[in-house]
Amino acid sequence: MKCNFDIVSLFAGAGGLDMGFESEGFKTIWANDIDSDACETHRNWSNAEVVCSDIKKTGLESIPDCDVVLGGFPCQGFSASGPRKLDDSRNTLYRYFVNVVQKKKPLAFVGENVKGLLTLGNGVIMEAIINDFESKGYKLYYQLLNAADYGVPQDRHRVILVGLRKDLEAEFIFPQPTGYVTLKEALAGIPEPDPSDVCEAPFSSRYMSRNRKRDWIDRSYTIPAMAKQITLHPSSPDMIKIGQDEWMFGEGKTRRFSWQEAAVIQTFPRDMKFVGNLVSKYRQIGNAVPPTLAKVIAKQLYSTLEEAINMKKKVAI
Repeated sequence: MKCNFDIVSLFAGAGGLDMGFESEGFKTIWANDIDSDACETHRNWSNAEVVCSDIKKTGLESIPDCDVVLGGFPCQGFSASGPRKLDDSRNTLYRYFVNVVQKKKPLAFVGENVKGLLTLGNGVIMEAIINDFESKGYKLYYQLLNAADYGVPQDRHRVILVGLRKDLEAEFIFPQPTGYVTLKEALAGIPEPDPSDVCEAPFSSRYMSRNRKRDWIDRSYTIPAMAKQITLHPSSPDMIKIGQDEWMFGEGKTRRFSWQEAAVIQTFPRDMKFVGNLVSKYRQIGNAVPPTLAKVIAKQLYSTLEEAINMKKKVAI
């Protein structure tokens, strides 16, 4: 029997994570973000109720019941000091995510975070997070994935966390790599951008501290959220190393990816409309989970939940 799973999405941004899940049969019914441009972008493609507000001021009772909670909680307050730092004031968003899971008791939750989460405190922080969710009735699975292994044309290493409610008696297995896409394949047919769609801010010493350019037959470096730090288009000349943490541009025209090219590299649809100014568009794109990666995780989770639920129905009969 085909199952229907409703999603609540926290820190949803433009909705890259939600978009990937919706393509695999999930339905986002409620989403939240503090960025008004990102909320408007989300509304442009989804039918969810998108609440633009500070999530810390949103009462849990106003969030609808759901089957799955999605979100990537920030981790600035996680420290090598030990598990007590889970209660650091800067981790309010992490605590809110946990509280939503505890209150709504979804079948599952999915989180995304930077790879540094695994090594903070020599692994003590991750252990504390596992214990935190275990105490709320969930078994946590996590793995460091490179989006480039799943059809995303960029190296983007992120920790994916999947929690399953223990009474489901289910196991989650992370999907195997699905394939490699080059910049040439991803950007095929995209016309030269209008100058107004490309960040043309000066290149800082931080920018020039490492190589920022990859070739057409390769995949991009990670697409960041800061417009000034956007990777170079492969038509740019190669960068030349001239010292420790110091590079220079070669001869020729050098430019960053346009926001449209960055969006395609993040695997958003080519006709995706992003609301806001140039800096805002780059920020929304860079902060997102690539929909193609989200789709692969969603497909695996859907299968896991469907099997567990149908098995329980058979046992009940």
